[in-house]
Amino acid sequence: MDDTETEVLVVGAGPVGLTAAAELRRRGVGCRIVDRLDRPQPYAKAVGLQPRTLEVWEAMGLVGRVLDEAVPLLGQLTFVDGRPGPGLELELPAEVPYRFAALPQDTTERLLAEYLAGFGTRVERGTELLGLEQGDDRVRASLDTPDGPAELSARYVLGCDGAHSRVRRAIGVDFAGDAFPERYMLGDVEVDWDLPGGYGVRCLRRSGDGTPDDVLVCIPLPGHRRYRMSMLVPPGPEDAADGVAAGEVVHGLAGGQGPGLADIQAVLDRLSPRPATAGALRWSSVFRISHRLADRYRVGRVFLAGDAAHIHPPTGAQGLNTGVQDAYNLAWKLALALRGAAADGLLDSYHAERHPVGAEVVGRTVRHARGEADTEDLTTVLLRQAQLLVNYRGGPLGDEGDATGAGPRAGDRVPDCAGLERPLTAFPQRLFDLLRAGPNHVLLLYAGAGADGAARAERLHALADAARAAAHGLLDVQVLLAGGVAAPPEGLLLPYARDAAGAFRAACAPADGEAFLVRPDGYLGTRLPDPTPAALTGHLRRTFR
Repeated sequence: MDDTETEVLVVGAGPVGLTAAAELRRRGVGCRIVDRLDRPQPYAKAVGLQPRTLEVWEAMGLVGRVLDEAVPLLGQLTFVDGRPGPGLELELPAEVPYRFAALPQDTTERLLAEYLAGFGTRVERGTELLGLEQGDDRVRASLDTPDGPAELSARYVLGCDGAHSRVRRAIGVDFAGDAFPERYMLGDVEVDWDLPGGYGVRCLRRSGDGTPDDVLVCIPLPGHRRYRMSMLVPPGPEDAADGVAAGEVVHGLAGGQGPGLADIQAVLDRLSPRPATAGALRWSSVFRISHRLADRYRVGRVFLAGDAAHIHPPTGAQGLNTGVQDAYNLAWKLALALRGAAADGLLDSYHAERHPVGAEVVGRTVRHARGEADTEDLTTVLLRQAQLLVNYRGGPLGDEGDATGAGPRAGDRVPDCAGLERPLTAFPQRLFDLLRAGPNHVLLLYAGAGADGAARAERLHALADAARAAAHGLLDVQVLLAGGVAAPPEGLLLPYARDAAGAFRAACAPADGEAFLVRPDGYLGTRLPDPTPAALTGHLRRTFR
């Protein structure tokens, strides 16, 4: 390809676009990523990282850098009219490998950009999309670059260009929703109070009828008593709903001057539970919130992800994290399509799987913003906020034949399991270690004790050979031996580990001989209690041509 062609054009270099580009490059896909801004924004906008996002970045090989720079989010302290209210501890089950974290968005983008550069791809900045024209097998993008107008031909285009997406407008996708009337101030500051570190702080003042009429929300950031603070803009003539009546999207940071230290200090003086002085203001802005959802995530060869597809209140730090999962879901499917290995409906499964997730997140965050309480138990609420309950049950790529069994069902996230033993290692392994060996599907074959050693090995090899052939070789195989099995079946030549601690058995309730097919994004494609080569091949035909 010359410099006027690429396999995938990614528009927008925020966390979602960078994750998509990195996943495509990790899979050997030619990719260019452009952004209209001539430099990264040094702003702590989206700061919450959910445990599922850290799992995604672990699979990509990035999580170590993130953990070096992020800080834990331990919980939330609440104060109402200056008095302590109910607190919240962000505790997850022990088998979940990561916890809640905070990291300024500019740091997240820097780490992703550095990772992407390791594949020889850098963001082309100061490059704005002007228009798109779709053909049968390519998309022609008109760009305004620092060197002047340019045309770029791509097999596919991915719009990660935010709430005001040029890509979305170019393909005529409806973005229905509404705006909240309130305006908020954001400030990235240090504060000298003595509240415990690692906890978010939420301070409310109630009006005469008991409803909140003033709010301060503080999220801890890396640094000494550093917080990203958000608070209501005091009422004034600028509260008019700019652009809403005309149907424009009003969402995100506003132009012009943000609040100064004196404005933030005034809010602290009203609402802080302790005497506190703000200082070291790094950045501030005013922002507005809308809730909207694209009616389609795909039009032909063009796809939408992140804020280009869904925007909503920042409650629970769902936006960035939902967008990262959009990108992670789509990238492996695009890679198969570009290899000529994808089944006809594979790319359509992106909208089928991710649009319901976007709709659920928009609905839930809007309810929370309006003060509606969760009806689920706290553990479920936290698992949902951590995005560990996202699933694709009933989707086009999963089988429902296992729906009555214990453990994960087709479309569920495969849980991590510790305590696996592998040959040549003197330390325990995790199931995620086996699943991230390569960016492929993984076939897990569970083998219990039995006297039919040689015959069992022959059956396992037959299943592995059939699955690899159906997946065009883009599939890895791992045998998991039950904890009581001392040695693999005679003649087994496949990689294996032993479920020594019984964690896989407890989490997944496998039957002896059961096959688990895990997708590249860590979700379960199917589980077959009595697998045959024909049954495995039949399932894989949903994904592979």
